[in-house]
Amino acid sequence: MELEGGVAGLENDIITQVLLTRGVDRSDIARHLKPTLREFLPDPSEFRDMDAAAERIVQAMLSREHITIYGDYDVDGATSAALLVSLLRDLGAEADYYIPDRLLEGYGPSGEALIKLAESGSSLIVTVDCGAMAFDALKQAHDAGVDVIVVDHHKCAAELPLAAALVNPNRLDENDLAAAHGHLAAVGVAFLLAIALVRTLRDRGFFSDRPEPDLMALLDLVALGTVADVAALHGLNRAFVAQGLKVMARRERIGMAALIDASRLKRAPQCSDLGFALGPRINAGGRVGESTLGVRLLTTDDPVEAQAIAAQLSQLNEERRAIEAEVQEAAEEQLVTQHNRSVALLSGSGWHPGVIGIVAGRIKEKTGKPAIVIAVDEQEGIGKGSGRSISGVDLGAAIIAARENGLLVAGGGHAMAAGLTIEHDMIEPLAEFLDERLSQDIARARTNQSLQLDLAVAPGGLTPGLVETLDQAGPFGVGWPGPRVAVGPVRIIKADIVGKDHLRVIAAGDDGRSLKAIAFRAAETEMAQTLLHRSQGRRFHLAGRAKIDDWGNRPQAELHIEDAAFAD
Repeated sequence: MELEGGVAGLENDIITQVLLTRGVDRSDIARHLKPTLREFLPDPSEFRDMDAAAERIVQAMLSREHITIYGDYDVDGATSAALLVSLLRDLGAEADYYIPDRLLEGYGPSGEALIKLAESGSSLIVTVDCGAMAFDALKQAHDAGVDVIVVDHHKCAAELPLAAALVNPNRLDENDLAAAHGHLAAVGVAFLLAIALVRTLRDRGFFSDRPEPDLMALLDLVALGTVADVAALHGLNRAFVAQGLKVMARRERIGMAALIDASRLKRAPQCSDLGFALGPRINAGGRVGESTLGVRLLTTDDPVEAQAIAAQLSQLNEERRAIEAEVQEAAEEQLVTQHNRSVALLSGSGWHPGVIGIVAGRIKEKTGKPAIVIAVDEQEGIGKGSGRSISGVDLGAAIIAARENGLLVAGGGHAMAAGLTIEHDMIEPLAEFLDERLSQDIARARTNQSLQLDLAVAPGGLTPGLVETLDQAGPFGVGWPGPRVAVGPVRIIKADIVGKDHLRVIAAGDDGRSLKAIAFRAAETEMAQTLLHRSQGRRFHLAGRAKIDDWGNRPQAELHIEDAAFAD
């Protein structure tokens, strides 16, 4: 293949450089270029309690115990629950699921819910994407004689809650190999448990008269949960997503196919679609609708039911957008008074708890520093908060420290995201605690921020062929960023605002070629205002991600702008 406007052989050089700049050793290029499970999958037995968890589930299966998978209400929780429920039912086990209501029950397992499930006939409960910090709930279950297995990825304290097994690569007592997989989403950990479970059954002779399940067919769930939970896409996670996208393209899971159709995708899903099209729809059920919709969709065998649930989730996603916009506007009004804070901590009465995580993410992007958004229930005097962090700042550890210091009713998370429950009068002390604990880390992280470029081209070099070549180094996401391209020098021919706050640009270069570019949610930024006014005809270098615009009759390359600089 020869790149348009390029030379033969340049393709391999570009891909090699992209991989090298992401930390891949030159001798390891081939393994990372086409990531497979065979190359990246660890032995599940390396993880503490993995074999114990598999043995207990097998015992439950063989003795016909009823098993309930207790999941979180987000995409990671829904896909984790769907994965284990689908596998267990395929194996002939009596398996069901339970997803708590975000508003009525909150995050994680409650002792009351666990005991009720046991009273309803579940002698084994497996929590997924939650439970690592559920000390009180698991003690109540333990005291009531209920076996609970925890499958999680959130940060753990030195002391662990009582459980029949606790599988989590972020346990502080994990060995180095398992701990190196602390970036897995819960659905990735659940997939490792699935491997351990099938292996244990194989050793028992379970498959002597029946076929083994196709574990690879579960990877569409793993890919969706991994990307939607913003897990770092390096190592095993890249293999999960790369292979999961192939499974998704086959449309074998009825609910996943309905979700793709409801998202109006006319092609096989790409990595970005999981985070921006499919994931938000699953999330909408837990945020503003019925928390079980995601799992129901992903486990149903009925095409009519799948289509109806997918349509309902799309409608809920539209409602979520409207609610989110209201909370976003109110939160941004508070930012004016918080210039001196290292962590943007915003709270409001009546804010919908289902959108605070999304708003926290928006505030983080706007300010360039960690953000926590808290929805306060005035009648109870309690706030539910969700936070998002920046690279280099461990927000989850800070929230756990705040809980241990008596500032929170509950709290936990991982480096880039955290959740909390707090009494209203402790919000200001929490803000002071976080500023004191994180200010140096945040200052260091923001000082070290820079725009890393992978290559620079003239406008004529930004072609569909270049985009296709760069995509070969994917999938891209957190921890494995998509290649960033600088284009220039260019003069701004036209710049205007489209949609609510997107900047659209047409620019021309010295090579006589022009390009289209867009900067999303950037209308109020200094960069956008500078480009809008064209700075008296000065030339610019534009930097961002090269993408394919396939709306027209002929696909064209365009630039999604992240930054701009004067060229002269």
